[in-house]
Amino acid sequence: MEHFVILGGHPLSGVIPISGAKNAALPACVASLLTDEQLVIDHVPHLRDVSTILSTISSLGKRVVRDETRVSIAGGADLRCQPQALFVEQMRASFLVLGPLVARLGRAVVPLPGGCKIGARPVDLHLRGLRALGAQVREEGDSVTVIAERLHGAKISLPFPSVGATEQIAMSACLARGETVIENAAWEPEVANLVDLLNKMGGEIEHADGSLYIRGKGVLHGARHAVIPDRMEAGTYLIASAITGGDVTVQGVIPEDLRSPLLILSEMGFKIEETNEAIRLAPGDRPRPISTITAPYPGFPTDLQPPFVALLSLVEGTSTVEERIFEHRFTYTAALRKMGAMIEVKERTAVINGVSKLHATTASAPDIRAGAALVLAALAARGESKIDNLEQIDRGYERMVEKLQGIGGRIERVS
Repeated sequence: MEHFVILGGHPLSGVIPISGAKNAALPACVASLLTDEQLVIDHVPHLRDVSTILSTISSLGKRVVRDETRVSIAGGADLRCQPQALFVEQMRASFLVLGPLVARLGRAVVPLPGGCKIGARPVDLHLRGLRALGAQVREEGDSVTVIAERLHGAKISLPFPSVGATEQIAMSACLARGETVIENAAWEPEVANLVDLLNKMGGEIEHADGSLYIRGKGVLHGARHAVIPDRMEAGTYLIASAITGGDVTVQGVIPEDLRSPLLILSEMGFKIEETNEAIRLAPGDRPRPISTITAPYPGFPTDLQPPFVALLSLVEGTSTVEERIFEHRFTYTAALRKMGAMIEVKERTAVINGVSKLHATTASAPDIRAGAALVLAALAARGESKIDNLEQIDRGYERMVEKLQGIGGRIERVS
């Protein structure tokens, strides 16, 4: 089995180029189902999840051409209403094809999604939104069948600003008859990037006062689009700088998209410098403990919670992190405790009492961000660690070994 071998205890230093955002690239690729014309997407990262979504789209009849960081998607054979189950079961983002297929074909049969095993992650909000748009929804075993002669506009109020549900409803509503309003809509940078693409394709979507206003169109056309930088990748490497006592600059980013974690890192005593497209994190004052709560954007992102907890495990004093987005997202802390971290999980809150050092370990990445947290802890720990189940890390981090080696990380990928 492939695994990382990491020799920790060495400060990182240098510049890391940031890839395109996985969570923006995936819905952008799905949006190609809304038109027969060509969609060209730039700054697309080479990730396992991106390959999965492109395979899903190909299985539906689209022609996909990939050239470095550019993906071109055009109409091929007749569009099919049922993707191959293998792809959808691998990753929950594949479930986003449901609405666009119903909007185009009037019918879709899609397996229930897979991906990271973090809490229940139900798709109820997706299905509730499609029902509000006039679709008939039948859940049959491990799949969902949705039928609609023509979707119609509706006023939909989300009880929680779900990113996936917002994207699903917005794409579907672009081809619905009339106007749709999504109240309490998610407005993460990745959602805004998708809305920008849909408007380039001829959609008419406005965002105001926490709601999306979508005027349905009969047809959308092709477009060219660029995926925004990956704020989660950038945040992970900034935390890697912090946990190793390093001096790292992430290049090709949008600093405003990371405002909450940057403020917290600054409050902890780290030195933060920004330009229009770069962020540098260097040692400052002695790091101070802190308490934070994960929240929808612009709050502290849940995807940076695991790396952040790894950092706090080495900060003297008591810190707390409350997880309000996903259930059961602290399972990785068992591996950190094995390394010497003092972390107690009480329901949805982790209480971290900082220690002076971590020890090397052998561990398995349970999901994308927890895997990144274990890598960061290993970079800071004394001795040689081994991290396996790299398929999870490969889903969300492009060329992690190469990028970390470029800033002095002693990490290798071995079979």
